[in-house]
Amino acid sequence: MIGQWGVRKGVRKKAAGAVAVALAVALGLSACGGGDEAGASDGTFTVGHSEPDHLVPANTTSSYAFDVITELFDNLMTLSADGKAEPLAAESVTSSDQKVWTVKLRAGQKFHNGEPVTAQSFADAWNNAAYGPNAMSANSYFSYIKGYEEMNPEDENAKPKADTLSGLEVTGPDTLKVTLNAPFSQFPLLLTYPAYAPMPKAGLKDLKAFEEHPIGNGPYQMDGNWERNKQIKLVAYPGYAGPRKPKNKGVTWKSYSNADTAYTDLRAGRIDVLQTIPSAKVPEAKRLLGDRFLARKMSTTDYLGFPVFDKRFANPDLRKAISMVIDRQGINKAVYNGGYFPADSLIPSIIPGHRDNACGELCTYDPAKAKQLFDKAGGFKGTMELYFSNAQPTYAQWMQIVANSLRDNLGITDVQFRQVPASDYFSMLRERKEKGPYRQNWEADFPSPQNYLENMWGSADNRMGWKNKEFDDLIAKANQAADQQQAIALYNQAEDIALREMPMIPLWTWAGEGGRSKNVDNVVITPYSTGLVATDVTVK
Repeated sequence: MIGQWGVRKGVRKKAAGAVAVALAVALGLSACGGGDEAGASDGTFTVGHSEPDHLVPANTTSSYAFDVITELFDNLMTLSADGKAEPLAAESVTSSDQKVWTVKLRAGQKFHNGEPVTAQSFADAWNNAAYGPNAMSANSYFSYIKGYEEMNPEDENAKPKADTLSGLEVTGPDTLKVTLNAPFSQFPLLLTYPAYAPMPKAGLKDLKAFEEHPIGNGPYQMDGNWERNKQIKLVAYPGYAGPRKPKNKGVTWKSYSNADTAYTDLRAGRIDVLQTIPSAKVPEAKRLLGDRFLARKMSTTDYLGFPVFDKRFANPDLRKAISMVIDRQGINKAVYNGGYFPADSLIPSIIPGHRDNACGELCTYDPAKAKQLFDKAGGFKGTMELYFSNAQPTYAQWMQIVANSLRDNLGITDVQFRQVPASDYFSMLRERKEKGPYRQNWEADFPSPQNYLENMWGSADNRMGWKNKEFDDLIAKANQAADQQQAIALYNQAEDIALREMPMIPLWTWAGEGGRSKNVDNVVITPYSTGLVATDVTVK
């Protein structure tokens, strides 16, 4: 899912997996001004974040929406503290061949309206999400399941041949049989993703009403409707019988359009938790908050992608040269106060399969070698356009440093910035309208190298236009490997190919830098799409 402030995930149409990428800071409430301290009086607490796009689980790939959805819904599986898949709404998820999976539900679960949670609740939700004409944002997450292609014809104007996934079979009230297109050992991890949440019958009958007042099966329920561009109030659900029983009475997600305003409100005690403090404010926050400053590792990594469908960027030596004139350490110090982690791999360090220094000299600042590669590639003619969104001021700051290095070290004199409104940025990339290198990032949907490599470099529909059969074949073999160590070895071989070709440059991995007020304790923020563990927060 992706980092918090200024980061959302986009989705690849009809790809195996979805693309988690930075997207818009949505229009939100500035939320400034005075008021009582948040939380303490009634056992609830308040968190600042950006406005979600949707609250129907399968119709969003936004981390802001996930903040709310993961508290309203229990998925079949969840992630343990060490990033392993473990049952939540499921009692078990098993397979003997990695292709046919049997899901058994924990008995006695109910939606917030009293409707029983059954295997059919999951099957109906998944079919609704996978049906192409419904145009759900997370549609492609269901492409692993048999029958997806019949529901999503290549010609988007053609009528689908089916409206349900042939690979889903409800074999009992609490049992679901899932047949995949091919063996996929990462499937239990995929089931932790919010798009795989169940839906009640009432929700599927009226998605518009459900959007305003989602009915979940999780530890919290809605308190009133979604107050657009203001807040979403949740209260503990008294009928919840699952393992995530809240240690508080509720949580309010307060929307902000400006990260600095949110930080000011944290300092003033008007909100209780902010998951990402603006980089420029981090030194001050460390000093003022003390042990209430929340540092953590993250899975979010920034990249610089190339439009390799443009013949000017087709030579790998040119792409490698640009990588080697990016001073990752210098940018980290100048822009991020030394808090980020310069990338040495396509995969961040907290993900199994990360290898220290996998990128080697190609991710090391070396202007002299870069110029040799640049000249070998024949140089670059014309305007070098650099694309980024306006979601964060830091994007323009580090792009300026990159532009200076391109001029000074490679002699590219005509460098222009293309700062695109955040709301338009990823639609532009999906349509391949960019004419130069562009910023992208990815936060783990689940902790597997597959989630990074296949979704961003896989040939099905990556944004670079890069295709490599050897890479795709290795990913397919890794996906089918039942032994996780064997799978990781194959993913690493695929990573080596992507590094050798360098269609997208790894830059740095984010540092989690949040904070809490004096009103709350036990604040845990995971490095994955689940983010804040709201149920564990205690209110003083």
